[in-house]
Amino acid sequence: MTENPPRAHAPAPAADGDQLAALGYRQELRRSLGVLGNISMGFAVVSPVVGLYAVAQVGMGVFGGAWVWALPICLLGQLLVVCVYSELASQWPLAGGAYQWSRRLAAPSFAWMTGWMWQFAVMFANTTVAYLAAPWFFALFGAAPTPARLVLAAAAFMLVCTLVNAYGINLLRRIVSLGIAAEAVASVLVGLALLLFYREHGISLLADTLDAPATTGTGGLMSFLAVVAVGGWAFIGFDACVSTAEETKDAARQVPRAMRWALLSVGAVVILNAVSVVLAHPDPAAVVSGADLDPVTTAVTTGFGDWSAKPFVVVVLISFTACLMASQGGAARGLYSLARDGVFPFADRVRKVNRHQAPVGGLVAATLISAAALPLGLESTAIGSLITFGTAATFLPFFLLSLAALIARLRGTWRPAGAVSYGRWGTPLNVLAVLWTGLEVLNICWPRAVLAPPGAPWYQVWAALLGTGVVTLVGLGYLLVRRPQRLMTGPVPERPDTGELAPALL
Repeated sequence: MTENPPRAHAPAPAADGDQLAALGYRQELRRSLGVLGNISMGFAVVSPVVGLYAVAQVGMGVFGGAWVWALPICLLGQLLVVCVYSELASQWPLAGGAYQWSRRLAAPSFAWMTGWMWQFAVMFANTTVAYLAAPWFFALFGAAPTPARLVLAAAAFMLVCTLVNAYGINLLRRIVSLGIAAEAVASVLVGLALLLFYREHGISLLADTLDAPATTGTGGLMSFLAVVAVGGWAFIGFDACVSTAEETKDAARQVPRAMRWALLSVGAVVILNAVSVVLAHPDPAAVVSGADLDPVTTAVTTGFGDWSAKPFVVVVLISFTACLMASQGGAARGLYSLARDGVFPFADRVRKVNRHQAPVGGLVAATLISAAALPLGLESTAIGSLITFGTAATFLPFFLLSLAALIARLRGTWRPAGAVSYGRWGTPLNVLAVLWTGLEVLNICWPRAVLAPPGAPWYQVWAALLGTGVVTLVGLGYLLVRRPQRLMTGPVPERPDTGELAPALL
């Protein structure tokens, strides 16, 4: 990677506000984040604790101890996406990156659908995070919740995080930074302690599938692909750094750095803890058989003793809190970005910014949509379908945006002109990003009974494809009826070095 130097006799780089004005917008949000504050947003949303909990039980259950090898593959694939995002964020450091970048690379309809899919993926992911956090509140007090109480606790959790977000980026940054500091220290210390002092098995277990593919009735390759499908969930959310681009100082340089550091740091912690849990677990075969549905907690409490149960619950709650706060903030800023162009329902209200310079309209809208899906938690199979859909819907915008960038490169309508450029390596990296995200979308959407609970209804097996299809159809309906693409005015990409308007992608 290189940073493009200023041309000879060129004027000094414009201030962030001037750059934003050149892109067609005025500074409405408070620009107060440094690079560490921006990294914290990405780290919190990716969240090593939340990510590991989402995939550890499925990974071990489907592929035994060898499941951990899916994680480096997913991390490498997501680093390819970060390469593409870095060049885009450097040139166009705007909130709502998926929509804003594709708008400058492709036709308005394509850009609007990309933004629509990304928004709903994030908002429903927030539903999932809030719901999965709820049991830990009850675990802290040793209570056994009912489904209705879980939903109410999740709604209360979401409301608290919304109120924090409403007080602006500075309060959000402080709370999220404290949360991820506690999470990072606890995660690293626990992972190293399990690995060094409480290991129950030799390193050979990391190459042992424990006959899981035979137990689940799938072949070895298909089982591993299933683990890669769910493993991708542990490495999404780095684009939260982009969501706060308009609140970050020197965003063109710092947002790409923040994305890389957020993903790499989380990736290292997730892989460390995944290996530690496998090797410290007293009975990995119980996870494969389905007798142990929480291998992470089992490994921790077995190693450290029962006294560690409550402190561990506190760490997990802190992780979920930081994750939801940062992710809600990202969703709100994405809606704000769409609404200020007038291309989202009730745009006049959704685009509102309060006296704390927080996008309160987007925050309220994002919270209402996320909360509307919480009643699905009354039926466990339905919330499982939401998790599956969220993974697929998140990777689809990754693919669409990487594809738009690649086509624009090959047509010559976009040449990275920001502070970050990969030069001649940019196109090969972009090709690999398209291949990775395209294959992962297919991999996640492929209906697999092995990734659903025993006896799950057919719609959960097909949840990724059905959910993505429903959101796409609703978006297309809105696109055809209200035609928001007609309202997309403002800057469009120019041909490098010529000033000619670039042709639309679609």
